[in-house]
Amino acid sequence: MSTDFLKTTIADMVPYGSRVLDLGCGDGEVLAYLQNSHGCSGYGVEIDDDNVAACIKKGVHVIQLNLEQGLQMFEDQSFDVVLQIDTLQHLRNAETMLRETLRVARMGIITFPNFAHWFNRWSVLKGRMPVTPKLPYEWYDTPNIRVATFADFQALALKNHLHIQDAFGLDAEKTVRFWPNALASTAVFQLTGASQRTT
Repeated sequence: MSTDFLKTTIADMVPYGSRVLDLGCGDGEVLAYLQNSHGCSGYGVEIDDDNVAACIKKGVHVIQLNLEQGLQMFEDQSFDVVLQIDTLQHLRNAETMLRETLRVARMGIITFPNFAHWFNRWSVLKGRMPVTPKLPYEWYDTPNIRVATFADFQALALKNHLHIQDAFGLDAEKTVRFWPNALASTAVFQLTGASQRTT
């Protein structure tokens, strides 16, 4: 799946002109795209020195912060949208960060590798942990501290009384809405808090 496809998919979910907080923003490419083509403003949060420098070079405002410390520095509803693009699987405090996402923003957009993708299932059935473009590391050197499935995250969102506005998968350059728990390599969720539920 190309970065351009992911950027346009995310942009389609973000209202034009939104104030955005991008957690684990990497080199700032997604937030730079939203700023330059979608009228957005906001901040990235990143811990890696090289990525912070890359964000600054792209004109992205970035805060160097370990997300395990939480988001206490941000006030309630201070952003329109919080992004977690392939960040969830690196966090020990994933459930807390999910709740924090909907505390500091009206909407959260979360993506992560879907471990229930058919290829991953087939790899495990053969007795090996999967190595794929979305999960490119061997089990012994992966930076991911957890894996999750589309259905797992759906259950977690409901447990925390969050409203799933939209949920679908991505695979290659396609949006997957039929059976995403098995057919999508990436899960995508658009969430609001219970009080933000729309009809």
